[in-house]
This record gives sequence, C-alpha cells and structure tokens, in this order.
Amino acid sequence: MSYLVTIGLEVHCQAKTETKMFCACRTSFADEPNTHTCPVCLGLPGALPVLNRHGIEKTLLAGLLLDCDSPEVSSWDRKNYFYPDMPKNYQTTQMEAPLCLGGSVPLYDFCYPTDVRKDIPRPGHRVRLNRIHLEEDVAKSTHLGNASLIDFNRAGTPLMEIVSEPDLESSAEAFAYLRSLQMILQQGGVSDADMEKGQLRCDVNISIRRREEDPYGNRIELKNLNSISAVRRAIDYEVERQSADLDEGIEQVQSTRRWDDDRGESQLLRTKEDAHDYRYFPCPDLLPIRTGPLLEKVRELVTERPHERAARYEKDHGITAYDASVLAADVPLANYFEALAANPAVPGKKAANFLINTLLGILNEQQTTIADSPLPAARAGQLLELVESGQLALNQAKEVLLVLLESPDKDPAAVAKEMGFEPAEAGEIEAFCDQAIEANPKQVEEIRGGNEKLVNFLTGQVMKLSKGKANPKQVTQILRDKLL
Repeated sequence: MSYLVTIGLEVHCQAKTETKMFCACRTSFADEPNTHTCPVCLGLPGALPVLNRHGIEKTLLAGLLLDCDSPEVSSWDRKNYFYPDMPKNYQTTQMEAPLCLGGSVPLYDFCYPTDVRKDIPRPGHRVRLNRIHLEEDVAKSTHLGNASLIDFNRAGTPLMEIVSEPDLESSAEAFAYLRSLQMILQQGGVSDADMEKGQLRCDVNISIRRREEDPYGNRIELKNLNSISAVRRAIDYEVERQSADLDEGIEQVQSTRRWDDDRGESQLLRTKEDAHDYRYFPCPDLLPIRTGPLLEKVRELVTERPHERAARYEKDHGITAYDASVLAADVPLANYFEALAANPAVPGKKAANFLINTLLGILNEQQTTIADSPLPAARAGQLLELVESGQLALNQAKEVLLVLLESPDKDPAAVAKEMGFEPAEAGEIEAFCDQAIEANPKQVEEIRGGNEKLVNFLTGQVMKLSKGKANPKQVTQILRDKLL
C-alpha cells in the first residue's frame, strides 16, 4: 500500500563569527583539540556568559534573507539535559522568543538531484519556516569503541537552528531544500555552511499516513546525518521501513533513531521525546534583546538572492532559466559572467553559453574552479569579440582559449594569428560556397525543395574547403542567399 509522506527538517548551522557565542574564545576547525576553551565554554561553575553581537546579527541577516519576521524583543532560555558534550547539563538557547519567526525557503530547480530535475513534482514550491533561533553548539565527540574523546573547541560556537514546517513530501525535496538553504546562507555571508566541517547539520522528522484526511502519523526523528546525499538515503530507507511496519499493522511510536550510513539503516536511540522533556526555563544570566536597532544595521547587508539574480539574468540578458540558475548558483561564476557580459560587443546569451559549455568544461578537466581561473573575464571577452566579429570560428576560439589559459597575458588576436587562424577573404568564401554547391547537386536540390536543414551540411563542406578559416555564420548566410 502507498502512503502519504510528511517531512520536516531541523537544520543546525554555525554562524560565521570569529569568536564564540558567549565568550571570547576563537572559533576554529581542525585545530589542536581543546586549545580554544575558557571557563565559560567549558561550563565551569560561576562562569558568566557575555553575548556576541555578531552572532545575533548573522542570525537576523539569515532571517531577512529567508523573509522571516522578528519579534520586538527576543529572549534566552536554558534547555536542560545531560549529555557528555554539554558539561553544564543545560544549553543556552531560545524557546519562547526566538530571533526569527516564519519565512520560507524556495526550492531551486537546479538544487534537486540530477535524476529528478526533468520531472520535478512541485516546481516552484517554497518550504515554510517555523522559526530560527540562536544557541550555542556542543563539543565534538569521537567514539573509540570502549572510550570517547571530547574536543571543546567547537563548544559555544554560535549555532542557528532553522526549523521548517512539515512542508516536504519526498527525499528529493529534502535534498533540494538543504542545497537551496545552503546556497542562500553561503551567498548571503551568514555561514560557510560546510557539512564536511560540521558547520551544517540536519535532523529529519518523518511521519507517514494512509490518507489526506488522516492525522499525521507519529513522528520519527533521524539523527547523525552528515551529508545531503545521506539525508536522501536515510529518508528513503525510513519511509520504506515505516511503510512495511504499517502494512503489517505495526503502528509507529514517536522516537529518535540514528542513521548508520555504512549499513544503510536506522537504529533506535530513544522513544517519546518532546520539548517538555527538556524542562526549559528563562536564562537568568542574559538580558532580552531589542531587535529593532540590529535589524536596521543588518538590513544594509542583505544581498541579492540566487532566485533574484537568476530572474535578473533572464530579463537583462535573455538567457534561459536553466542557464540563469547555473550562473546564479555560484557567486564567483556570477561575477565572471557579469564582467563578461559587460562587454558591449558580447551578447549575454553568447557569454553564458561560452562560460557554461566551454570555459567551465575545460576548467573542470583541469580541476580548477572559476574562482581560480587564470584567465580574466576581460581577456575572455576579447576572445569572444573575435568570434562575434567573424574573425574566429567557435571551434578555433576553443583552441585559442587553451593557449590563453596557459598564457593569460597574451592578446587573443595575436594568439589566433600565431595559430594561423586568419579569416578567409569574402571572395574566397564565396568561391568555396560555389565549389560546395557544384559538388553536392543532390543536397542542393533537396534544399531548394524545402529541406533547409541541409544548409548546415553544405556549411560543413565549405568549412573543410577553407580549412576552418571561414566564419560559419557568414558561410551559412551566403549559401542561403544563393539557394533560397
């Protein structure tokens, strides 16, 4: 039997700050264990927290980027529980008055898994957010079988918890949600959001039911998800497991399960855990915050979001929605495109096509990113000028490009001349066209009979006769003038 799937995500994302949330210890990754600690982040008795203004501002900035509202006053709470990576036995967090409320995350088509992009079930879907609250991260635990090691360098790092409404219906949508959210936070300067460094972590809540009118099934929470692809695998497994149970009449008990990616299965950790189990109460050590002045400050930092940038590219440059989304997905790529398209002699469509289909392909083969490309956009623009003016064919431009990537200071026109790519004279081109027409009477007859696609065949014959020196567009136009 098929079931309706409902998914909500709790994303924990480290804010991009130099110091921790409640002390002056430096935030770090992969440094010597326990070298960035103090009495506050170690939870020693009597140590008092001091707020990091930048952590609050980054969270409010995330809220603005995700169209959230903020209460006039935001306050702090203590979440009480015993874990070895939280020695105070409570976490300073926000329960009653978080910094951000509501908002949403757009699911970008480009962020869906490749195998789903051609048939997205709910294109343009936006996932509603419940809240974003700010808290302190816990220490990092490393388990060694019969012992565990604790590194407190991470403890106290500003950690945003971004809680979605149950608006997702599949693992593919969860995948797109995480990639879209990650992209917005990274481009907005809120967080590096690197899952490999533990800066972005995710808990998944899943319930299934038989019919739309049925109440939601009991919620199963999945933890220990360390990559976006692992989230997709875990959801697919858990939906199948719960469905098999319901098929046999076994109802689900609200519980938390651990995902073992090596085994490809989830394992029960604990059952029936709700907010009241944590015994929240107001933090006596921290005053509430008035958000108004901070919001006015960070409002100036709100950047153009990926979907806004993509829409602008479509409107201003006439490129396809897909190409616009590819370019807008990466800030260095977007900056390169804008510098390239700023050349008045290079149409935006041609710039986008060259960048996505030619330059990026070569850089990927060379294991280089666009941010590290040795070829400046201005020099690439000069190369495209030669193509637009008819001095170079596109295949010739690709060969010149390979040389320019090795010697970016060289002039594209000079490189083309050195390689023997000098354009054929107009008279030569016309003579080559006449030769091709004479040598292919059958194709000529079909073209005159209405099969205009064969003009491309004759263009190829002329290019061979000219040894690549003729401009294909010019050749095609001459052939059309002679035959149509």
